[in-house]
Amino acid sequence: MVVIDEKDVDLLRRSGVSADDIDHCVKVARKSLEIAERCGGNMDMKLVARGALFHDLGKAITHGITHGKIGAELGRKLGLPAAVTDIMEKHIRGGLTPAEAQALGLPVKDYALSNIVEKVVIYADRLVDIIYDGVVQLKNERDAEDRFIEILRTYPQYGKNEITLNRYIGYHEEIQALMKGNPCQHM
Repeated sequence: MVVIDEKDVDLLRRSGVSADDIDHCVKVARKSLEIAERCGGNMDMKLVARGALFHDLGKAITHGITHGKIGAELGRKLGLPAAVTDIMEKHIRGGLTPAEAQALGLPVKDYALSNIVEKVVIYADRLVDIIYDGVVQLKNERDAEDRFIEILRTYPQYGKNEITLNRYIGYHEEIQALMKGNPCQHM
């Protein structure tokens, strides 16, 4: 079982990420690892853990829309692997198209997610926000998954806009299908 490396948590701290943001990143890493395990565990679990843990590194500088881009730049300077910095850069709204990036003032390029690890991290990030923000009344953590589509459609802060909402729903459906194909899904 892959665990979150305390050296990585310390690197977030030394990079200036706030205690609240580190707490969020640790929760996303734990949720990402749980989801990856429920999908069969056939992913690079170290990448899952590190990508999730570092996804908000850019919040050491800004909580704005550029935190993904800035985080990836910081990550490259810190020597993080490209697969980790890709997750950091692409996680904004779950992978922007060039047109969306331009509209948001980001460098114009395709931020589409290219693998299941990236999708698991983005999915876990949405779930952690839903579970811990206190906006939605939940029975338990699994309730956030069971009601994911309804929650995103009801609370715009989670779905953002129609394009992003549909992207998140697609990841939810893909990941839930992987979980259902795994006999250990109820762990």
